[in-house]
Parts: sequence; C-alpha cells; structure tokens
Amino acid sequence: MPFSPLQNSDVAHLFHPYTNLEAHAASGPLVIVRGQGVRVFDETGKDYIEGLAGLWCTALGWGEERLVQAAADQMRKLPFYHLFGSKAHEPGVRLAEVLAEMVPVKDAKIFFAGSGSEANDTAIKLIWYINNALGRPVKKKIIARDKAYHGVTIASASLTGLANNHRSFDLPMAGVVRVSCPHYWRNAKPNESEDQFCTRLAKELDETIIAEGPDTVAAFFAEPVQGAGGVIVPPENYFRHIQPVLKKHDVLLVADEVITGFGRTGQWFGSQTYGIEPDMMIVAKALTSGYLPMSALMVKGDLYKIVSGEAGKIGTFGHGFTYGGHPVAAAVALETLAIYKERDIIGHVQSMAPHFQAALKSLADHPLVGETRGVGLIGALELVADKDDKIPFDPALTMGAKAAKAAQDQGVIIRAMGDVMAFSPPLVIDKTDIDQMFDRVRTALDGMVGS
Repeated sequence: MPFSPLQNSDVAHLFHPYTNLEAHAASGPLVIVRGQGVRVFDETGKDYIEGLAGLWCTALGWGEERLVQAAADQMRKLPFYHLFGSKAHEPGVRLAEVLAEMVPVKDAKIFFAGSGSEANDTAIKLIWYINNALGRPVKKKIIARDKAYHGVTIASASLTGLANNHRSFDLPMAGVVRVSCPHYWRNAKPNESEDQFCTRLAKELDETIIAEGPDTVAAFFAEPVQGAGGVIVPPENYFRHIQPVLKKHDVLLVADEVITGFGRTGQWFGSQTYGIEPDMMIVAKALTSGYLPMSALMVKGDLYKIVSGEAGKIGTFGHGFTYGGHPVAAAVALETLAIYKERDIIGHVQSMAPHFQAALKSLADHPLVGETRGVGLIGALELVADKDDKIPFDPALTMGAKAAKAAQDQGVIIRAMGDVMAFSPPLVIDKTDIDQMFDRVRTALDGMVGS
C-alpha cells in the first residue's frame, strides 16, 4: 500500500524513539489524527482502543475539555514563567501544595521537571549532593534491579536494567549495582513459596550491599510495579522484606511512581498498595493525564534540610530546568488532580480492576500465553513457546512485536516488551471496552497460532 503524504514526510524527516529505524523506513508510521475517550483514530478513520493509555499516561482518556480549558486559561494569563532565583507563580505553588498533602513522603518538598527521566536524574544528583554535604564522599553507588526502567538520560538509563537501553550507548555508567527483579513466576526456585522467594531476594540485597561496602551504597531505586521491564508485579510482601535491609545499611529508598502514580494500582500511589515508605518519590505521566509534559520529585523534609544547608554554604542550588514547573503544565496538573478526586477515579479503578484482571486471566488458557499478571488497571501477557516448562520463544522470532502488530490490526494498541504484551488503559475505561479490548487481543493471538 502506498504511503500517505504524512507517512512520506515522516519517513523523510522524523527521527523516532524506541523504533527499529531501518524497518520503519519500509513500513512507515501509523499516523494518529485524533482521540476520544479510550480510543484514537488513524488517517483512514479506523478506531483503536488505546490499551496502553498512550505511553502509560493518558489516564483520563482523550477529549477531556476541562484540561483543554485549563491550559487555554493559563496560556492567556501567564503562558510562561520559571522558578529560578526565588521566582514563583501561582499554579506551581498550588500544585506543590496539593502534591505535598497527597504523597506518602513525610514533609515533602516538591521539585518539578519535564519528564520521569529528568526527575530520576535529579534524584541521583541529590543523593550524591546529600552525601557530600554529610561528609560521605564515597557513599554514592545506586542499586537498581534487573528489568528496571527509570528513564533514558545517561544516569537514569544506567539505572534502567534493559540491555537495549545500554547497547552501543556506552552504558551503564560506573557506580550502578544490579540485583534481581521480583518476578516470582519466572525466577522462583522449585517449590519456593512467595515468602521464601522474597526472603531470598532480601538476602541477596543484604549480601550485595555488604559486598560493595555499606559506606559506598547510597540508594535503592524501585518501581512498585516494573512497567517497561514487562509489568513485573512483585509478591505482596516483597517490599516489606526489602525495606529493613535498606534501613539497616542507611540506604535511601527511591520509589519511581512514573507509571503507578495517581491510581493505576487501585490506590493513589503504588507505594500505598505495597507498603513502601519512600525517602524520595518520582511522578509524571498521569500527573497531567499526559496532556502536557511534567514530572515531580518528592523529597523528605529532613533530606531537603541537608540540601538547603549545603546550598547555603555554596551560595546557590546549582540545578534546575527551564521548563520545570511550567505554569501551563502546572495548571493542567491541578485540574487533572481535581478531576481525579471529583469523579472518584480511585473508586472507579477499584470497581473496574476485578473485571479487567479477570478478562486478562481469561487468556491464560491460550496456547501462546505462559503467564498473565497484573494489579489494578495494569497487566501483561507473557508469550512462551512451551507453557508447561515456561520456555521462551527464540528472540529472533520477535513474537511480542508480531503480537502487538496483530492486535493493532484488530484495533487495539498495546506495547510489546520482548515477548510481553503490556496493558495499561486509560483509568476511565469501562467494562464494555475492557471486554472488547481483550476479545480483539484473543482474535489477534488466535491468528498467530501455527503461523
């Protein structure tokens, strides 16, 4: 089929992220032209259920006029201002105030950035800054987990535990220490209970810190649910085993809630779902329902005091982003949070989650599916060559990518991470659309059997 004018222009000029760039030149893009509710539409008018809420972010779906109006109003009033040099604007101040009251971070101070990568990068810099202020110049190493995803800046990509984010980029940087991810189905030993599995991972963490030297290990970064690594849902008590180890060795816990923040797991934050007590926490994506780029880093009050004291000695805090706390993004974020509360989005997620998880698990009997897993309104199907022995497909077969394309052909957009099909639809999805989404996915998988 010949390319449309937009597809031709795309191939000629646009540099795509997370794309097989050679294959893209031959296949061209899927050009999305509008969205409404949980659906988006391409150039031909075909509709797709957006099974990943764009990139885990469009929590309120498309066409939310209140967010459009909030942006327009703020654009007319104050389209840009910054927070450098003791300057402030009302949307930024009000948003910091609202977030500080919401988040499970004691006496939180809020630092704004434009993306999760920037916020995680800032957290790393702050951790180094704090330890220098405390006279601990070697306590700088960061522990992250296999299959973690924390971003794509040099520092945050180093914490990310995915090979394709490192290959040919000269990453990871020095000072990053890797431990196992809590994927019980894939990584548990024979006859090992979930509690025994968690105990073993906590022991691994303890031994890793001791081997590296507790005086050199500064922080542990963790997503409550590992999103881009394959929607890895931890056993219920995993973090309750992990946190005492961190406290014993004076290692900070940074919760990356870029995907799980604002209702995805059925609570405001994944930290509340899994009993996490973070020293720092990062949010983005659903903060503005994806309508504008914005992220926030929450820092415990006692840590902020250390940063403030060091900045006082130096004469400034030498870090920040031009667009951090942008007033239009902040205004949209405030309206987004107001809508979440007014419409009881948390209650809606809790009411939809059992239906979503049941529909997901209904695909467990499919010959291509090894495991279904999820919590709240996030989930995944892991495709395997042999269900009984959990044998994965040869990566050269690119089964996950083929499954995502088959689903797209059926009118569902999801994301494949290797051979894992991820689902994270807008939080406003209803039972009818949940059923239609998974019916279309089953049809797609059925068409792949024996192919």
